[in-house]
Amino acid sequence: MRYRGRDLGGEGRVHLVMESTLTARDRVGVQDFVLLENYTSEAAFIENLRRRFGENLIYTYIGSVLVSVNPNKDLEIYSKAHMERYRGVSFYEISPHIYAVSDNTYRAMRTERRDQCILISGESGAGKTEVSKKILQYYATTCPVTDHLSTLRDRLLQSNPVLEAFGNAKTLRNDNSSRFGKYMDVQFDFRGAPIGGHILNYLLEKSRVVHQNHGERNFHIFYQLLEGGEQDLLSKLGLERNAQKYQYLVKGCCPRVSSINDKNDWRTVRKALTVIGFHEDEVEDLLNIIASVLHLGNTQFGEGKNGENQITTEPQLKYLSKLLGVDGAALREALTHKKITAKGEEMISPLSFEQAVAARDALAKAVYGRTFTWLVVKINQSLAFKDDVYNSSKGSSSVIGLLDIYGFEVFQHNSFEQFCINYCNEKLQQLFIELTLKSEQEEYEAEGITWEPVKYFDNKIICDLVEGKHKGLISILDEECLRPGEPSDISFLEKLEDTLGGHAHFVTHKLSNGKTRKAVSREEFKLIHYAGEVNYSVNGELANQSGNSVLSQCFHREEVTDQKRPETVRYTHTHTHTHTHTHSLICHLSVIIHPVKSIRRFDEALVRHQVKYLGLMENLRVRRAGFAYRRHYETFLQRYKSLCPRTWPNWQGRLADGVATLVQHLGYKPEEYKLGKTKIFIRFPKTLFSTEDSLEARRPTSWRGYRERAKYLRIRQAVIVIQSAWRGMISRQKARRRRHAVDIIRKFIKGFIYRHYERCPENEYFLDHQRFSFLMMLFRNPPKSVLDKSWPIPPPCLTEASEHLCRLCMRNMMRAYCRRIQPEWKKQMEQKVVASQIFKDQKDSYPQSVPKLFVASRLNSEEFNLKVIQTLGNDKVKYGIAVTKYDRRGYKARPRQLLLTSSFAMLVAEAKLKQRIDYATLRSISVSSLSDGFMVLHVPSEDNKQKSDVVLQCDHLIEVVTKLATMADKKIKVNMSQDSITFAVARGKEGVIDFTSGPELKVAKCKKGHLLVTAPKLNP
Repeated sequence: MRYRGRDLGGEGRVHLVMESTLTARDRVGVQDFVLLENYTSEAAFIENLRRRFGENLIYTYIGSVLVSVNPNKDLEIYSKAHMERYRGVSFYEISPHIYAVSDNTYRAMRTERRDQCILISGESGAGKTEVSKKILQYYATTCPVTDHLSTLRDRLLQSNPVLEAFGNAKTLRNDNSSRFGKYMDVQFDFRGAPIGGHILNYLLEKSRVVHQNHGERNFHIFYQLLEGGEQDLLSKLGLERNAQKYQYLVKGCCPRVSSINDKNDWRTVRKALTVIGFHEDEVEDLLNIIASVLHLGNTQFGEGKNGENQITTEPQLKYLSKLLGVDGAALREALTHKKITAKGEEMISPLSFEQAVAARDALAKAVYGRTFTWLVVKINQSLAFKDDVYNSSKGSSSVIGLLDIYGFEVFQHNSFEQFCINYCNEKLQQLFIELTLKSEQEEYEAEGITWEPVKYFDNKIICDLVEGKHKGLISILDEECLRPGEPSDISFLEKLEDTLGGHAHFVTHKLSNGKTRKAVSREEFKLIHYAGEVNYSVNGELANQSGNSVLSQCFHREEVTDQKRPETVRYTHTHTHTHTHTHSLICHLSVIIHPVKSIRRFDEALVRHQVKYLGLMENLRVRRAGFAYRRHYETFLQRYKSLCPRTWPNWQGRLADGVATLVQHLGYKPEEYKLGKTKIFIRFPKTLFSTEDSLEARRPTSWRGYRERAKYLRIRQAVIVIQSAWRGMISRQKARRRRHAVDIIRKFIKGFIYRHYERCPENEYFLDHQRFSFLMMLFRNPPKSVLDKSWPIPPPCLTEASEHLCRLCMRNMMRAYCRRIQPEWKKQMEQKVVASQIFKDQKDSYPQSVPKLFVASRLNSEEFNLKVIQTLGNDKVKYGIAVTKYDRRGYKARPRQLLLTSSFAMLVAEAKLKQRIDYATLRSISVSSLSDGFMVLHVPSEDNKQKSDVVLQCDHLIEVVTKLATMADKKIKVNMSQDSITFAVARGKEGVIDFTSGPELKVAKCKKGHLLVTAPKLNP
C-alpha cells in the first residue's frame, strides 16, 4: 500500500500525515502533545502552543482530545472544500481540525451503532458556542440530505438567537457570554441523516437576574424588550424605554454596549419565535413574565404604621398581579410573610426587611429560571422528529451529543453558581481520566502489550466531599435549608466546619493555620480542587395558581400541596443533572474539546491559567504514561523502508517481520519499542524524531532527481493531453462556425434573388433580415429633434409600418419636447404662435421679428405715473409701451403711453388718462403690409363714451398687436392693408392713411388731407 498526501492547503501546500511535519517541529511545533519530549513541563506545553499559534495552526491533539486556541479572527479553514477534505479520512492522517473530530465521531456512530458525545469546555469567550456551530454546520453539509433536514436546520439556527437572548449576557470577558450549560442531541436515522434534535440546559446563572458585577449586564432579553418593543407593547406591560429606571438593570452600570444592537436583536428574536412555532398568546405570556421580573425589581418595602414590613410601591404590585395572573392580596402576603408548617399546624409570621428583599429576589430568580426551562422545552418540541412508526422501532436511530459547558473558573467573588460549575468540571475531569485510561488499556490488550498501571491523581475524594450522601457539602446544605428554626449563612458554615473539619481539601477561616488564614474570610470556605484552590462565599444562599399560561406550566400546584419532604432546588440541579449525564457520558463519550481563549497577541499568563484549570497537563501525563507513538505496520513500513537495504524498495514477507527487520537495522533498544499484533509502539518521542531526521538526511540526490523527473513527466503528459483536447475543441468550434456562416450566406443570396416575390421559404430569411436591419437602424439612429425631418427609406415590405413609426416617433418627440418647456418659454411660444397666425406672409417686418423675444413690458415700473396707477385701482398693468399718437385733425404727433390691462387698454399722457378702450368694444385693428409701425384701433362711433378711432405708431408693432390679441382672447380682428387705411375722424367723417414704399421711413401730410406714410420694403 502506497502513501498519498491527501490534505491540500489553501496555498497549494500539502499537509502530510503527522510524521511529515516532524522535520519542521522547531518552527511549527508538534501536532500531538503526546510527542513532546519534555511532556511534564508546562513551559514546553505552552511554547508548543505559541509556535503553532504564530503559524495560524490553532488545533493540536492530546491523543484523541483536541485543543483549540481562539485566534479571535477569521481563518479560511472552514469552507466546504475543507469539510470534504476531512470527510472519511483517518483521524491522524491529516492535520488536527474540528472537522476531523466531527467526522471521527460520526463514523464511530455509524460503524459501531453506538451513541457518541462531544464535550466542549472552556472559559467564557473561549469560543465554545462557535465550535458547536462548526460541528452542526459540518453535519448539515456532509450528511445525507432529507426533506426534513432543511426545516430542522432552520429551527436549529433560529433557536440560537432565542436561547442567546434569554440565556446570554455581557460579562467582563465577553459581550455575548452564555450563562448556562447546554447539552444538545442530534438524532440520525439509519442512513446517517440528521432527523431531529433535543436541547437540555444546565446551571442557568439565575443570580444574574438580581445582581450584576460592575461592567456587566443582565440577560439580553430585558434590554431588547425595552429598546426594540413597540410603544403600545411597552405601555401594556407598564414599562418605559429607559433601562436606568429598573433596579435589576442598573447594578452593572452598563445599560448600553457599542457592539450590541438591542433593537435589531429584538426583531431577530421575534422572527425566530415565529419560525420555531410559538403562538401569539404564548409570546404574549412570555413577555408578561419578562416584564414582571422588572416590576419585581422595582418593588420596594418599608415600615408600616404598626412597625410591620409592607410593600410601598403599589403600581408595581398591580402590574405584577396583572402580568402574572395572580391575586394581588395573595402576592402581597407571599412577599411580606412566611408560612411554617409543623406537625400539621400552619404558622404565619411577618418577614423582616432583609428577608422580604431576599424573598423578592428569590421569586424573580425562580420565575426567570423556570421560564427559561419552559422555553427550552418548547424549542425541543419543534426540533423533535415526529414519526410514531419510526420512533417505535428500536435501534433505528443514533445520537451524537454536544455538551457545551463552562470550564473550571475562579473569580474574585465565587457564588453558589460558580460552585456548581466547578463541581461539574470536577466530575468531568474524573470521567475523562477514567475514559482515557480505559481506552489506553483496551488498545494495549487488543495488541497484546502488557498493561502497566498508571499512577494519577484520583479526584474522587473531592467529588465525595461535595456529593457524599450524608456528609457531603450538598447534603449538609440540603439539611440546613429544611431544618426548623432560622437557618442562616453563618450557621451553614459552622455546620460545614463541624462535619468536614478534618477533610484535607476543605478549609475555612477557623480551620486554617496562621499562614493561610488571611486568604479566607470569615464568610467563606475553601475547596482544594484538582485545578486549584477556590474560595466560595456562603452569603446569599410563590408561585401557586396563575392565570398566565406559561407561568402555570412552570410552577405546578402539586409542588405546594405535596407534604412529602422535597429535595432542594440546589440538590436537584447539581446532583441529578451532573450524576445522570456524566454516567451517560461514560457509555457514549467519544471525544473532548478544550477551546483555549486568547487574544491576537499570545498572552502567556492567560494561556497558562487556562491550561492549569482545564487539566490539560494531567491529561497529557496520563496519555504519556505508556507509549508516546503507535502506528500500523503498513504505514510505518511504507514511510521508513528506505532506511534499511533489506526492506527497500519492497518488502515481500509479513508486515510484522518487515517492521522488526527495519527497527533492528535502525538500532532501536528493546525498552524503546514494542511490537503488537498490528501496530508498533514507540515509547519515547526522541526515538521517532531521530528516525525522521535520518529519513530526511539519507534521501539521496538521485532519488530526489528521479522523483522530480517523474513529477515533470506526469505534468508534461498532462499538459499534452490538455493541449490536445483544447486544440480539438477549438477546431471543432471553428468548423461549426464556418458551416453556419456558409448556410447563412446561401440563404441570403437565395433570398435576394426572390426578394420581389411573395413571402416564401426561399426569401423569408432575407425579408426578416431586411426588417431587422431597418428596425435596428431606426433604433440606433432615430431623429434627434422635432425639426429633424429625415427618415430612412424603408424596404417595400415595411412601407406602411414605417409611416406609422414615423408618426409615432414625431409625436413622442413633440410630447417630450413639450414636457421639457419651462412655463416662461411656453408663454413666449404661445405669443409667437398668435403672431404667426396674424402676420405670417402678411407683414413685411414679420420675418425680422421672429427671432426676437417678446418682453413682459417695454416700460419700467419707474416710468408709470403714480396717479395713473392709483386711478386704475385693482386693475394691474400687464404691458406698457411708449407710442406716438396722431391727432385726427391735423395729424399732429403727440407722445403717449399705451397701457394694457386684463380687460382694457388706455392711452396716458403724463398723469392724465386720455382714452380708455375696452376690449369688448374694440372692433378691429388695421395695419399696413409694409415695415412701418402704424396701427389704427377701430372703436364704435355710436358709443358716446368713446372718441373716434385711434392712430398710433410704435417701434414694436407686432409685439403690441400680439399682446392685444392675447389679452382680448384672440377675438379682435386684425385687418392687413396694402395701400391705405380708412379710419373715423368724427361722426360721418373719415380720414385716410396712405402707404407707399420708399428708401426710408417718412410721415407727412399730403395735399388731399391724407396722412402719407413712406416705409422701406424689407422683403422684395
